[in-house]
Amino acid sequence: MSGLCGWIGHGASAADNRGLIESMAAPLARFDASAVTSAQGSSSAAAVAASAASTHVYQQDGLIIALWGNARAGDGLLHAQAQAEGLAPALAQAWRRDPGSVCAQLRGAFSLCILDETSGEALLAIDRMGTQPMAYQSVRGALVFGSSADAILRHPLTPAKIDHQGLFNYVSFHMVPAPGTVYQGQQRLLPGESLRFKNGAISKQRYWRIEFKEDHARQFGELKEQFIQTLRDSVREASTGAEVGAFLSGGTDSSTIAGILCEVGGKPANTYSIGFQAEGYDEMEYARLASRHFGTAHHEYYVTPDDIVAAIPQVAGVFDQPFGNASALPAFYCAQLARKDGITRMFGGDGGDELFGGNERYSKQHIFALYQQVPAALRSALLEPVIGNFPGGEHIKLIRKARSYIEQANVPMPDRLETYNLLGFYGHDKVFTSDFMAGADASGPIMSLRQSYAENQASSLINRMLALDLKVTLADNDLPKVLKACELAGMEVAFPFLSEEMVAFSAGLTAKQKLNGTKLRYFFKEALRGFLPDEIITKQKHGFGLPFGVWLQQHKPLQQLASDSLTDLKKRNIIRPEFIDTLVGQHLNEHAGYHGTMVWVLMMLEQWFRQREQRV
Repeated sequence: MSGLCGWIGHGASAADNRGLIESMAAPLARFDASAVTSAQGSSSAAAVAASAASTHVYQQDGLIIALWGNARAGDGLLHAQAQAEGLAPALAQAWRRDPGSVCAQLRGAFSLCILDETSGEALLAIDRMGTQPMAYQSVRGALVFGSSADAILRHPLTPAKIDHQGLFNYVSFHMVPAPGTVYQGQQRLLPGESLRFKNGAISKQRYWRIEFKEDHARQFGELKEQFIQTLRDSVREASTGAEVGAFLSGGTDSSTIAGILCEVGGKPANTYSIGFQAEGYDEMEYARLASRHFGTAHHEYYVTPDDIVAAIPQVAGVFDQPFGNASALPAFYCAQLARKDGITRMFGGDGGDELFGGNERYSKQHIFALYQQVPAALRSALLEPVIGNFPGGEHIKLIRKARSYIEQANVPMPDRLETYNLLGFYGHDKVFTSDFMAGADASGPIMSLRQSYAENQASSLINRMLALDLKVTLADNDLPKVLKACELAGMEVAFPFLSEEMVAFSAGLTAKQKLNGTKLRYFFKEALRGFLPDEIITKQKHGFGLPFGVWLQQHKPLQQLASDSLTDLKKRNIIRPEFIDTLVGQHLNEHAGYHGTMVWVLMMLEQWFRQREQRV
């Protein structure tokens, strides 16, 4: 929890650098008052703001090492040295032996910096899943870095300058995908990526990426036994050194984690759920079902519109760049409830969808991909002309559906994933001012998606989508959502599904074991039959979705907050005032749930600006 920051290539003395590094580290501890541990050289410094168990700092002979997180050494020499001397000193020896092999020897969630004043070289890295972020900026021969942009902005070489592309990407994706940020000159490391810096030059490499073993079929019984044991080991390891509890939405992931936690802990696990008094949004009955089934000590909280009004500025402020996933608010209230009970670490079920094939779009894209298996000559010469030119087809439901299917199926991946993008629906030229668009490329979001999709060459569609989602859905969106919501509540968080062993296990499953026709999570669900209640295995996915659009039409204080936010956003010359007027005056009344999402995204953008202006 909290973070890491520092620099190399700037400063005159350790004494001068101490005040600056402490100033940079201050924002990292502002929500949980974590202790700050720092080390300073003549031209470098680093600091970690975190609990003692998550802080590893070393300084000797011109070398500074700072590691933040629940990391551990893998097997071999590093592991033996870490056991004998501590992790940071062991990393120092590994750096001196072979700098290029350091990152691959680490396991768990971490951010790492190694600053070597003797050679003028630095190494930055984050964990394989991208759980703990790292941003950086190279300027005037120095490298400034931090797990939060708020720390970087406090360095005199890296003042804040908003990047139009980052804002455009935010409105498109509802978050800013890495490696981009919302600030000019700043970049972020990707999951499993390391950065080497020397003589003002940067080189990056992926020291790890997921590799699918798609043709390695094994017997179901053997796989099930390994799967359950890996789950137990992951939960047991993540439970060490803390009073743990678990988010429980009533879905397969959170229910599985809760059940395993009861099993390995030998007592009823503390589970926490959020409900909503809004039709179609409350899933508390499934959470209660899972709790009764496993015998957890269950705790509930019903979030109200007043809660949302109170939390919006706080949640906007905990993020160092705009973030529009509304589920961060219920996650915050859930973590806050657990904190009051003395829980210090919450377990999230995040990662299960992206490892085992649980998102609805996987089955939808499988159906679209089937069209490409029809011979091209048949498609172009017969099917498409007949369906496209069918007399009166626009009035026949079946023909309209066939046309829509063909139209989407002919869009290549990954562009097809964005066919329902809200910004694309409105049109960027209708949303953004022309002055703003002079500094942004409208093709930027889809180009970044294509680049991420192309990085993994798995032979099956499902695995290529999973690899994409490990980055875009998980590392860029869901993990920051939970981590920051928990940080705001003063809570640590762990993700047992994301252990190296569980990731490796999932990569060894065949494509059909993840998506069998249109059956999502095929192996996962079959392996857990008899462990999970059948009702949870067969339920539709939902989670802690927030009924913002519904409440916005009914709750005056929420309406006022949204109205004030959007009115002030008009003055920033980013969004066209006439678009905001149409969005609120027309679109929201047409479909509150759909268009309410854009109201939320723009409201949180303005709220982020307000909180940032108070900090900078």
